Amino acid sequence: METLEIQVDARDPGSKQKARRLRRSGKIPGVLYGPKTQTIALELNKKEFSSRVAGLEGSHLVRLKSDATSLVDKVALVKEMQFHPITGEVVHADLYEVDLTAKIRVQVPLHFVGKAVGVVRGGILQPIVREIEVECLPLDIPDFFNVEVSDLDIGDSAHIEDLTMPEGIKAIYESNLALVAVVPPTVEEAPTPTAAPVEAVAVAPAAPEETKESES
Repeated sequence: METLEIQVDARDPGSKQKARRLRRSGKIPGVLYGPKTQTIALELNKKEFSSRVAGLEGSHLVRLKSDATSLVDKVALVKEMQFHPITGEVVHADLYEVDLTAKIRVQVPLHFVGKAVGVVRGGILQPIVREIEVECLPLDIPDFFNVEVSDLDIGDSAHIEDLTMPEGIKAIYESNLALVAVVPPTVEEAPTPTAAPVEAVAVAPAAPEETKESES
């Protein structure tokens, strides 16, 4: 995995108002933490981080460049990003410091490649999961896994045990997890015809019979 270098600076943690002022100045507030690292409040260059890191798929390592001696050349995993609900811009980033010699667990995205036989026959390719968890050294984190689906017919599925793991990478799962399947096409049932409503017809009451007068 490629390690991206980004510029960071330490900042004094503060209120939400301080964070808003920081964002208005073109910075993103963040934090660096880890099992052997005391939490450090950070500020990151918004333009650099958004263009080089925020839009990338999967897990990514960053090497920190800073004037602060406590941050120089630390390597971290981008653990979490928070986005503005309307603009979609990054508003906060959590960085997790890693030891390059110790294995970690991360999520790796799946790419489904090929055109399934079952899809040609009218079936629907249905991904079941979009990423899987693996354990490996930080520098060995895959960008993604390709899942070949060309041979899948209707009713077939590909499982996690079908994936070939590179050396040093272990998939974490308890059962042979299904990753993708080809399902039969959805057939919409024709609507059941309903009887036309019977219109009520007003019936005039019968005229009463005239009483014949008795002849005198």
